[in-house]
Amino acid sequence: MQWPDVTTAKVLFPSLDESEKTTPFFSQYQPVWHILEPSGELCLNTQLLELLSRCNEQESLDLSECPATFDDSSGAIFIEPSAIIESGTHIIGPCYIGANVQIRHGAYIRQNSWICRDAVVGHCSEVKHSILLPGAKAPHFNYGGDSILGGSVNLGAGVKLSNLRNDGGEVFTRLNGERIGTGLRKFGAILGEGCQLGCNSVTNPGVVLGPNSMVAANSTITGIHQSATHS
Repeated sequence: MQWPDVTTAKVLFPSLDESEKTTPFFSQYQPVWHILEPSGELCLNTQLLELLSRCNEQESLDLSECPATFDDSSGAIFIEPSAIIESGTHIIGPCYIGANVQIRHGAYIRQNSWICRDAVVGHCSEVKHSILLPGAKAPHFNYGGDSILGGSVNLGAGVKLSNLRNDGGEVFTRLNGERIGTGLRKFGAILGEGCQLGCNSVTNPGVVLGPNSMVAANSTITGIHQSATHS
């Protein structure tokens, strides 16, 4: 089918510098959520492992001196030296944490997390199989599974990006009232750059929000939306 522009990376993330070697590549021919597929040449895991292999030749933050716990039994962990890792965090590889990132007390970073420069994962926030593009923030009691946060996105305290249907089936999204399959069993939300989500709001599986969307506190969002205000 012909997907609307709001599902493409060039519309969702217009400020993303594709020449920056520590950000993922998004196909211009497919909806952005294809990067969340479990396998494939351009999937998150494949691209992350390729980045980590390049990072082997670079200086990493000394994990032995960090006040956190790490599990690299399933993949490498690379943390840029300028990143700040606070006590009480737990990080599982494969994982990349970029320059000037803040991982705050009590954060839980799970497999296949790609945290780009200047991003924040805050107190008691959990990230799993997700991408935080430069400057994205999940700062307080947030959950982001199988999701992509665009540059300068901010999640209010308690925002949850739900990624799994109650029955465990394929995630469907909605466009102009039509229910459309995504081919993914786990798919949280894709938030265009500049989105602001109010405290305790929830996105149902398969949400796409255009750049600079505003979501009111305590809202529940479903489906694909152009830039807009939701309440």
